[in-house]
Amino acid sequence: MSKPVIAIVGRPNVGKSMLFNKIIGQRLSIVEDTPGVTRDRIYGESDWNGRKFTLIDTGGIEPRTDNQILAFMREQAEIAMDHADVIVFLTDVKTGITASDQEVANMLLRSGKPVVLAVNKVDQGMSPDVYEFYNLGLGDPIAVSAVHGHGTGDLLDECVKYFPPEDGEEAEDDAIQVAIIGKPNVGKSSLTNKILGHQRVIVSDVAGTTRDAIDSRFENDKGKYVFIDTAGMRKKSRVEESIEKYSVLRSQMAIDRCDVCLILIDATEGVTEQDTKVAGMAHEAGKASIIVVNKWDLVEKDGKTMDKMRQEIRRDLSYMTYAPILFISALTGQRVDRLFELINYVNDQAATRITTGMLNNVLEDAQTRVQPPTDKGRRLKIYYVTQAGVKPPHFVIFCNDARLFHFSYQRYLENQLRSTFGLEGTPIKITIRQKGDKEG
Repeated sequence: MSKPVIAIVGRPNVGKSMLFNKIIGQRLSIVEDTPGVTRDRIYGESDWNGRKFTLIDTGGIEPRTDNQILAFMREQAEIAMDHADVIVFLTDVKTGITASDQEVANMLLRSGKPVVLAVNKVDQGMSPDVYEFYNLGLGDPIAVSAVHGHGTGDLLDECVKYFPPEDGEEAEDDAIQVAIIGKPNVGKSSLTNKILGHQRVIVSDVAGTTRDAIDSRFENDKGKYVFIDTAGMRKKSRVEESIEKYSVLRSQMAIDRCDVCLILIDATEGVTEQDTKVAGMAHEAGKASIIVVNKWDLVEKDGKTMDKMRQEIRRDLSYMTYAPILFISALTGQRVDRLFELINYVNDQAATRITTGMLNNVLEDAQTRVQPPTDKGRRLKIYYVTQAGVKPPHFVIFCNDARLFHFSYQRYLENQLRSTFGLEGTPIKITIRQKGDKEG
């Protein structure tokens, strides 16, 4: 069975993200004094007294609002509550009970789910103001301080009481981690929702709606996946608010922990300067990548349109000629189903292992075709090559003098490796070592 799920809910700016980060032990959710910073559901893993559980941080609930984003946040919180085994309703001792608190409490009572009432910002000892919260009708309030961690143990003790009985909770699986990256408003959240088949993340025509990196598990006949929808990465000169800076950092972290990057490009705009920087981050991180051209349904086409755009992408992203290109529409679902085969393929290519014997056969043939370069009468001598790692495939080439190993010859050998072994969709890392260097 899956891990138990705790959802943290409450009105905006009561400290939900702070409490979330304190419990999971890392800064995963953005914390800022601005109400409404957390807009989507954020998932984290933690454990308490030997019980592992999933924790969900939600956007603040505003029961009555005409604001589109706030309405979406409320909807996301309601979805989180539906998935939860127990709900932590977080309130704020400094503001006391508000009308919004009372409406959220009524919503929770109607849900029929177990609710643990927590009163935050009780930073020094027990405050008599905590007793006011009995009026919400949700049982004994637990005083906590998300900043200092006070009371979180008592809170989790109460939550564990509502967990379903242990029954061999499932071990970690072999799901492929897929980061969906790109500039703002290119369709990342729309693609995530199309894949998952429901409104997992907020979709809006307001650029920058998604501020956090959000994990969504998905399984079909092609395999198991975790899709990470990241905040759109803007040009650094436009990253002014600290919240926006955290979002770019979160996107970089998503790239670091994924297996495959889906680099989304807007078909109506083509490759922009920002697209090249986003793609460069995936390339430099050594991640298997697929270039996904979204909004293809909006492009006026003739028989040569796709080939022309493919050539333009190859020209503008010349450092990523290894990455396959797929033209899709997240809105209509056109070719979205082909993503899974490509994700599996490039993930397998990035994990390819090649025997030392096969590598050195390719090396010998390559040197026969094109002699190694010389410099001032000295010729480069290549002794052998071996594979040191995967994701990306990492090859170590031993030679007599690394200074003689021109970049052009290194690129030639990389092309020979690709033409022989494929390695499509993944960058290749090559390390040059000269005689006398330690192999480690």
